Amino acid sequence: MNDGKDEVVQLYLDDIIPNRFQPRLTFDENALNELAASIKEKGVLQPLIVRKTDKGYELIAGERRLRAARIIGITRIPCIVMDVSDEQSALFAIIENVQRQNLDFFEEAIAIERLMTEHNLSQEEIGRKLGKAQSTLSNKLRLLRLPEEMRDKIVIASLTERHARALLTLPDNSARKRALDIIIERHLTVSEAERLIKDIIRRRKEPSKPPIKVFKDMRIFINTLNHAVDSIRRAGIEADTAKSETDEYFEYVVRISKPNEKPVIMETLESIELNWYILCKAEFI
Repeated sequence: MNDGKDEVVQLYLDDIIPNRFQPRLTFDENALNELAASIKEKGVLQPLIVRKTDKGYELIAGERRLRAARIIGITRIPCIVMDVSDEQSALFAIIENVQRQNLDFFEEAIAIERLMTEHNLSQEEIGRKLGKAQSTLSNKLRLLRLPEEMRDKIVIASLTERHARALLTLPDNSARKRALDIIIERHLTVSEAERLIKDIIRRRKEPSKPPIKVFKDMRIFINTLNHAVDSIRRAGIEADTAKSETDEYFEYVVRISKPNEKPVIMETLESIELNWYILCKAEFI
């Protein structure tokens, strides 16, 4: 068998092992079946790219074609054998998937991270090799700050990379999880999700309002005021009341006649320990 560089050769599928640097983590079963049907009818139109190893031939590019060929029971498949390093193999796999738009944005971020950690490549070097700006790579790597559980939800819900980036503007994963649940439940677009997240951030920054005393049954409060007025009258002081109600508040007005001797008034008022409220407002729960 001729293993010449760039020459198309027919290899047995059993001799081809998966690419250990394969960035794609999930494969759509329906799409694979469609590809398998196409291969059965027209054959493999584009050869796989492999490299020779001690264990056989390691796949570099063409994972979907290989899986589809196995579905229909093909025994041999056209391949191009190349002499490449681990780093080049990883780059080939990423480039092929990115160019074909087979990777989701999380898989692409994981692949970029692996190039940095396993092959000691800088973002600048990876950007040059992939034809992407360094800022683009940085934004993709930031996506990995989201927990794996949230990433899975985003992929399953078919949300976009912009949805994921918007979630990262929230300060913690607890807030991100709540926002993500709302986005998925309401099927929010990117712009709608961004507005939701801005609103959440704004509400978190607003100073907390002082607690408002709430009276669920205003009759109790009114009766208390009536008893207080009765106490004034029993003390010999003339007092009239007027009550009114609006959508926003209850109004209870007390009018007390001025007595002749001021000291007696003060002594009487202190004895019943009454605080006067000319206007009383309350909110209901």
